[in-house]
Amino acid sequence: MEQSLTKDISIVIPLFNESASLTELYQKIIEVITPLNVEYEIIFVDDGSTDDSFQVLKKIYAQNPLKIKIIQFRKNYGKSAALSVGFKMALGKIIITMDADLQDDPYEIPNFLNAIKEGYDLVSGWKYKRYDPISKTIPSKFFNYVTSITTGIEIHDFNCGFKAYKKEVTDQISVYGELHRYLPVLAYWHGYKVGEIKIKHFARKFGYSKFGIDRFLHGFFDLLTVLFLVRYTKRPLHFFGIWGFILVTIGVAINGYLGYLRLVYGSIMGKIPLLSFAVLVIIVGIQFISLGLLGEMIANITQPKDEYSIKEIVGDKIS
Repeated sequence: MEQSLTKDISIVIPLFNESASLTELYQKIIEVITPLNVEYEIIFVDDGSTDDSFQVLKKIYAQNPLKIKIIQFRKNYGKSAALSVGFKMALGKIIITMDADLQDDPYEIPNFLNAIKEGYDLVSGWKYKRYDPISKTIPSKFFNYVTSITTGIEIHDFNCGFKAYKKEVTDQISVYGELHRYLPVLAYWHGYKVGEIKIKHFARKFGYSKFGIDRFLHGFFDLLTVLFLVRYTKRPLHFFGIWGFILVTIGVAINGYLGYLRLVYGSIMGKIPLLSFAVLVIIVGIQFISLGLLGEMIANITQPKDEYSIKEIVGDKIS
């Protein structure tokens, strides 16, 4: 029996050293998805595990070879890389991502599918009642609040790995670095409809979390990356030019003040450090503006011709 070239649902599961939870996770997914009567596949991405996760996955594959895919990395590349290759391999019209540690409840899958049917292109899970240590929950709440304010997206849990996507969303958005937590942001700014549902969350049953406090620091740097890439990649002068203009204005204002002192009092003795600061500010401001202009030139040269997202075409097709 040959596998279909398309599926209704692809479940992508990145993992790193989760051998103890994989069999139970697989069994729960099968219990949930079988009654749905859909064509499905489960894609496990082993992100360079050093335990026997891959051996466990091969046993799972032997039970259901037509529905299981396993991708093994040579080393640990991170969650974004695992999701990226999972998205590329997925054949499903709807792609669901979830963690392998059993903290995500597979019985939420129908709720994600219903939300997609309601018209959303991406649905993010919200661990409304979270069973994690306070060392993770407090920084996460602060991180999510800042991200929501700066991006304008009303999502409570950007870090949640339990999400559902339409295939066209994952086809268009590139995932690298630590940008996996910002997929709702990237999708929203590409014009897709983004939603959120409350989901059950469980305490970790096996092993320990692979993420430390440093992920929040990396997350804020990645937030700056996302904000710049989405808002200013095609118009860098709007970013550098604003700051350059502000700095030049400050420098000119200070010099104007010093010029006033020179005319009225005949001397600016004692203000030399301020004069030096004003000149420095003007020079830095001009450099910012110049950098923005260079960026505009590079963006104009390298910009692809078709940088847009088409939702629907009615009538004649574009040749």
